[in-house]
Amino acid sequence: MKADVETCIRKSQCCAMKLVCVCRCPVWEMCGVMWFWVSCVMLIFGGREVISTSNYLVGLGSYDITGPAADVNMMGYANTEQIASGLHLRLRARTFIVADPQGNRVVFVNLDACMASQLVTIKVLERLKARYGDLYTENNVAISGIHTHAGPGGYLQYVVYIITSLGFVRQSFDALVDGIEQSIILAHGNLRPGSIYVNKGELLDAGISRSPSAYLNNPLEERSKYKYNVDKEMTLLKFVDDKWGPVGSFNWFATHGTSMSRTNSLISGDNKGAAARFMEDWHDAVRNGGNAYSDEPYIESTEVIPRRISNIIPEYHEKQNELLELAASFVSSSRRDVTKFLSMSSRVRSSLRQGDKPKFVAAFCQSNCGDVSPNVLGAFCIDTGLPCDFNHSTCGGKNELCYGRGPGYPDEFESTRIIGERQFRKAADLFNTASEQIKGKIDSRHAYVDFSNLKVTISKQGGGSEEVKTCPAAMGFAFAAGTTDGPGAFDFKQGDDQGNPFWKLVRNVLKTPGKEQAECQKPKPILLDTGEMKVPYDWAPSILPVQILRIGQVVILSVPSEFTTMAGRRLRDAVKTALTSASDGEFNGVHVVLAGLTNAYSQYVTTHEEYEIQRYEGASTLYGPHTLSAYIQEFQKLAKGLVQGKSVEPGPQPPDLLNKQLGFLPPVVLDMAPLGSNFGDCYADVPKNTTFKRADMVSVAFWSACPRNDLLTEGTFALVEMLHGKDTWEPMYDDDDFCLRFKWSRPSKLSTRSQATIEWRIPQVAQPGVYRIRHFGASKGLFGSVHHFEGTSSAFVVV
Repeated sequence: MKADVETCIRKSQCCAMKLVCVCRCPVWEMCGVMWFWVSCVMLIFGGREVISTSNYLVGLGSYDITGPAADVNMMGYANTEQIASGLHLRLRARTFIVADPQGNRVVFVNLDACMASQLVTIKVLERLKARYGDLYTENNVAISGIHTHAGPGGYLQYVVYIITSLGFVRQSFDALVDGIEQSIILAHGNLRPGSIYVNKGELLDAGISRSPSAYLNNPLEERSKYKYNVDKEMTLLKFVDDKWGPVGSFNWFATHGTSMSRTNSLISGDNKGAAARFMEDWHDAVRNGGNAYSDEPYIESTEVIPRRISNIIPEYHEKQNELLELAASFVSSSRRDVTKFLSMSSRVRSSLRQGDKPKFVAAFCQSNCGDVSPNVLGAFCIDTGLPCDFNHSTCGGKNELCYGRGPGYPDEFESTRIIGERQFRKAADLFNTASEQIKGKIDSRHAYVDFSNLKVTISKQGGGSEEVKTCPAAMGFAFAAGTTDGPGAFDFKQGDDQGNPFWKLVRNVLKTPGKEQAECQKPKPILLDTGEMKVPYDWAPSILPVQILRIGQVVILSVPSEFTTMAGRRLRDAVKTALTSASDGEFNGVHVVLAGLTNAYSQYVTTHEEYEIQRYEGASTLYGPHTLSAYIQEFQKLAKGLVQGKSVEPGPQPPDLLNKQLGFLPPVVLDMAPLGSNFGDCYADVPKNTTFKRADMVSVAFWSACPRNDLLTEGTFALVEMLHGKDTWEPMYDDDDFCLRFKWSRPSKLSTRSQATIEWRIPQVAQPGVYRIRHFGASKGLFGSVHHFEGTSSAFVVV
């Protein structure tokens, strides 16, 4: 009987696309909805499982999307000198899929990347169609970026976004497309009956306004409705598998991914990537009876046992000499021609060593962060220490001297940790207290809209309405001034609504904006008329996606831009009104979430009033002063279609410019180790007979090769191992841990030699014992062959 039931269930799972199946077995003649059968199996087998009351299938997945950790310009600050040279945290794509009995489903992918890319989205959808047919399409798949400014660039298709990366970087692009696809495949494979809960709460100390003067230009009556000038609310979804219990959480909260500065060169998910790592480790440790984070305890209820403990040698302090003698027997070494799978199998969270339980997935998604900075101490002049000018964010007229300060100032890593921890703490609290169960339909609406010349109907003051239009994309002078998170250069400044005669001459070399365009964009003085620049191909997007995902009483607005606080509030309110006023109570109590930087990227969206001030965000609102009104109009159409159960016009397809892309990043030609040395040799080892304490920094350096030779996807470049017994090494920390940094360098730009420095800040929860540091890499030979290698440091003692 058991075998018959399992056969029936397997056949049912094959029909998961439709969620309804017919199969034959001796026990029952017909099987209906798939989770009905799963519930029956649970009842038959007894144990702790009970008949499911869930009404969804839920699946989560996560996959490595870390791009090249060398030579590639980072995306976000547009700083040509910010070139990747190592790893702080690996980047991941985290996905959830939710499906209902009618066969409707939605997919949300959260990327540890600066933003979504239209070209990446197009190619991911092509792959999903080839694999699943029409199950996953542009209508129900959302791909969103957390807005870290510490990830490799070169993966967008429009010229203006890939200038600083020397054009298109295929390796960055492929890492994203491959990783997103794999995360969706994993989530699809993990689909099981489950429940979803929603919770909300205020997080007060993880973001401040970086453009308060623009916010103050919004109507007083409107501002008085809100307690703060940035959104402080976090919205969290908790996913619970009927068998395994909690399997993940996704939350949306608005704060920029700029805790890491414009001079940082280590790949990192910034504060949201750190928060995700903390929460995933916390949950895994709680599930196993311990504490999660590698630096210190976080949630009081989990301060039982530190993460990754090996109770190897008792009475450590009494046996320190014995430990030193044991450590002395392990000296540094290197090995060539190992396989790349050695790195994958050695990492701490290796899927090759994962059990049969689904991996817990925690995603910290972006919202309307346009004017929200994580540098919560405020902006100060680096020359005087005084606050920056309020209106222009300058110091003595110079924007490049005005910098925001994070809570760990002057240590950007500490600021990243603190802001990440604050988001993690709030998310953990919401996760533990979530009680509102999501019920209702799964649905979605999607359309492409040409924002370059869209007619928009807006209300007039005093009553009535008028028709206005958007403009071809253009960037204002204040765009070049940057922000307090990352100032620009030269004599640009925020709040400039006039422009500068010299820079207008420079602009005209590229493209002189026409009279109609200049009039349409007013009061923005145009610095770059990107929407009308077409050589060698489009400089900026015109056709953009707008999308609504519905999961019961939660509605997610997918926007391809960075909305400011008030712009996001207006859009959410407009959609909520459209949903509630046109339905018969179906959307009462609806939670409307804005997911920024989703499916494509088109810079900023401000309110009309903020646009008039022309700070950085207004200057970067591409389609003119009525951009927000255009978004509201188009989202109201989607909401109407959602309420009425009707389809919407799909709109014009965006271009696929992959075959037009140009890239000028030189390839890796050859790697060489110094004469008499091998790749992986440790040339700066730990001193002999060394003892370290918690909070000490251990640093070792190896002869290495360019990380672009192999990204070691789902592997690691760096590993800290602890001795178990007399000769077994257990992985404890890798390059996806906050306490470990992998730094890569070469003596000169054209040098064939390179070094890898691995730094380990010993966590407070580290167990006393014998440790060593291990490095993995891949070298390129003269004729293009790639060989993997490893190296280890000498052993040392932690007390």
